[in-house]
Amino acid sequence: MATVDTTAPIAERPPQMSANPVKRVVGDLATEWRGRKSYPPGPSDFSLARTKQVVHDPLPILLGAYEEFGPIFSMRLLHTRVVFMLGPEANHYVTVGHPENFHWRDSSFGDLIPLLGDGLLTIDDDYHDRARAIMLPAFHREQVEASTAAMRAEAEVAIGALRPDTVVDIYAWMRKLAMRIAMRALLGLDPDDGGKGAVAAENFEDALGFFGIDYALRLLRGPGSPWRKLMASRAVLDEIVYEEIARRRGAPESGRQDILSLLVEARGEAGERFTDTEIRDQVMTLMFAGHDTSTSTVAFTLYELAHHPDVMERLTAELDAVLGGAAPTIDQLERELPYLDMVIDEVLRLYPPAWIGPRRAVREFEFGGYRVPRGAYVNYVSWASHRIPSVFPEPEAFVPERFTRERKAALPRGAYVPFGGGKRICIGKRFGQLEVKLVTTMFLQALRADVLPGRTMKVRQMPTLSPDGGLKMRLS
Repeated sequence: MATVDTTAPIAERPPQMSANPVKRVVGDLATEWRGRKSYPPGPSDFSLARTKQVVHDPLPILLGAYEEFGPIFSMRLLHTRVVFMLGPEANHYVTVGHPENFHWRDSSFGDLIPLLGDGLLTIDDDYHDRARAIMLPAFHREQVEASTAAMRAEAEVAIGALRPDTVVDIYAWMRKLAMRIAMRALLGLDPDDGGKGAVAAENFEDALGFFGIDYALRLLRGPGSPWRKLMASRAVLDEIVYEEIARRRGAPESGRQDILSLLVEARGEAGERFTDTEIRDQVMTLMFAGHDTSTSTVAFTLYELAHHPDVMERLTAELDAVLGGAAPTIDQLERELPYLDMVIDEVLRLYPPAWIGPRRAVREFEFGGYRVPRGAYVNYVSWASHRIPSVFPEPEAFVPERFTRERKAALPRGAYVPFGGGKRICIGKRFGQLEVKLVTTMFLQALRADVLPGRTMKVRQMPTLSPDGGLKMRLS
């Protein structure tokens, strides 16, 4: 039987947002009406075609608007006007220069709250800063080393199960591997036990499916709707996570290095600790942020390497020279494989998984000669900013050499933001980078993945960038 948690929240919790889509639409219309005279230029007429293009193929329309209007512009999407800010200066303004002008919670990221709760992605201000400070020790070197051991063990088994001369959906394969790593490293559960680990993985995958469907379907709330299925999956996940929290509070096990156990034991400077609900929300957020992003980055890396044999040859030569066929250590992954770093950096330039940084203005501000009203939706878009020719010449080309140490250091601040920036930079950045580099390295030590003749890859945007419909490749 679960114990009752009497811990007080670490700070005043943010107000809960309504899940009623009608209330949200009415509120958006009222906000736009109040600030109607101060939006940046851009198309303001209702256009379903424009909305669909931004949802399914945003780069042409966003880069076209950047060329026409400059680094800040607005356009009507469905019922409301949305402000976009592109380019190095805009990215820096939002993430580092003036983050106090924006909230994440009230942006389109609010759609994630029904699943994630009040985790780092959906909270702001003092509550966010205090939660992040308590969580940081869980990502120190010794904890990351323990997680890397789980990554290595899972990758070895997953790669060993692959067979040459077969066609495999690399995206689906990596998605399963990333979920197994998350079960072990984040929740401390065994994905092979046939119980909690397997059930949690299945329901988390089912829940994520909600964010990949059309927006109109996400508004439905009746029996059998995607919303009801999301809530059913969340209920199963909650039962598993809260039971694990209670078990670890009641019988602490020294030496456990999974993130859930570390958050149960975590304390702030004044001795404050997370409530059960806060732990649950942070763990779910970490699972969301780490699972999809690592999956997509590995898949895109193997796709680009298959299209660029010269890059593949140089990378495998580096791996052979440094590793000699052995599994890489953390030090080798972080310090001794510079070309691997350049390859991953270029993949993240072309395909930043968290491709958009949605915000909502909490006060009126000015940028690029235009005033933006309080309450406006404001998005910076790393996917588009990373393809501005004046910043990255030949932006569609895959050129890892643009990320040599010297050239990377010479980029304008804000030019390259695959992990965000400032105090909201991804807390699991190191964890995710190690997972991507370790899996990629171990895969290339054993196999090659080639594209199928006549097949092209289409990228989908929700909830993170990923190959639409998977990514089938032939192994050799």
